[in-house]
Amino acid sequence: MNLPQINNKHLVAALVFISYTLFAMAWVGGTASMSQIMSAMQVDSLASASFISGAVTLAKIVGTFIAAGLALKLGIKKAFFVAGLLICIGLLTPLAPNYELLLLSRFLMGLGGAFMIVYFNPIVMAWFTPEERPTINGINAVAFNVGTGIILWQMTNFNSLTGSWQNTLIIFSLASLALSFVWLLVKNKTNDNDSAQNQTEQRQAHYSYVDGLKDKFNWVYALTYSGILAFYICLFTFYPKAGISQSALVIASGIVGTLAGIFYSKKFSARVPVIRWSGLIITITVLGLSFGQSDVLQTICAMALGFFIFFPVTALVTIPHELPKMTGQKVTVIFSLFYSISYLFATVVLWSFGKLVDMNHGDFNSAFVLITVVSSTFFIGSFFLPETAQKIRENKNESTNNKELKCEV
Repeated sequence: MNLPQINNKHLVAALVFISYTLFAMAWVGGTASMSQIMSAMQVDSLASASFISGAVTLAKIVGTFIAAGLALKLGIKKAFFVAGLLICIGLLTPLAPNYELLLLSRFLMGLGGAFMIVYFNPIVMAWFTPEERPTINGINAVAFNVGTGIILWQMTNFNSLTGSWQNTLIIFSLASLALSFVWLLVKNKTNDNDSAQNQTEQRQAHYSYVDGLKDKFNWVYALTYSGILAFYICLFTFYPKAGISQSALVIASGIVGTLAGIFYSKKFSARVPVIRWSGLIITITVLGLSFGQSDVLQTICAMALGFFIFFPVTALVTIPHELPKMTGQKVTVIFSLFYSISYLFATVVLWSFGKLVDMNHGDFNSAFVLITVVSSTFFIGSFFLPETAQKIRENKNESTNNKELKCEV
């Protein structure tokens, strides 16, 4: 029996978005229920709890790094399916009979999420035109925030509806499993587009991990983002412990900022200015949130931070798509390195932040100075990023000229 194929690009985009949103819901839902999980296993060791965080971090670093290799072996469609199956292993989180299996389930689930975020980009390249890509990239960028927001504001209601936190997490995982099998119905767009000439061009444009590591752009690109990623993780890990509780406002403002960034990127093709000025505002507001002496100032800074962290993300993730001679393979390697380098840097910063607090006997001032300085990488990196607006204008002019020639003929 021949099953129907999904060939509608908007349906494909919806599948990708919902898949990652469900991952965020299962992931954050598991984190929110971790105290109940550890209590049920009679594990009260902070060291054991830290192993779970360490496994998550390792999954993000390793997963994003090897994602491109998996895609090159299996193709994007099958690789995305594998990512979905790994996420579904989160089913073991509420069912795990022992700590070791819990640790494994969280690691494999994090690995699946790490794979999936890298595969957004080649999927967008295969299914959408250059004019449409900024919008889809921006929508994908807010998927995790949407999932996180749903859990922060509705987890209690979900638990009441399903009967327990275990049932809630099981339903999230089963929904992810169902979506993974729906994904198998998606038409293999990249294969359909591979004519003999295109396959020759792809081979000539082969871009390996070694090529990526030698490419200066990838290091500048990843390190530009790494500062705000480090801050974002520190915000939810350490700021509440320092008595700064406005982190939820950052998520809500982040969704608004992403939508504004999508609209902005459709209207204006220049990518670097929005990254640069947002980066400057981010550094100033991190300073205000960290050292502000009033709740009003910290609240304003938290809301501004959420907006301006996500406002330039559409422009940032679109830059590689607009570079000359970009291919699906190359963009996969670029984002594989982008996320792995960023998470590795953020992990070192996170450890350093905690170490500084410990060395200063619980005082956060030195750690806040560190994270404020680190957050400036977004502003500083913007001076080294390529501007792709000129390329977009040239492509549009070339397209217009071709149309005029056809009309004359």
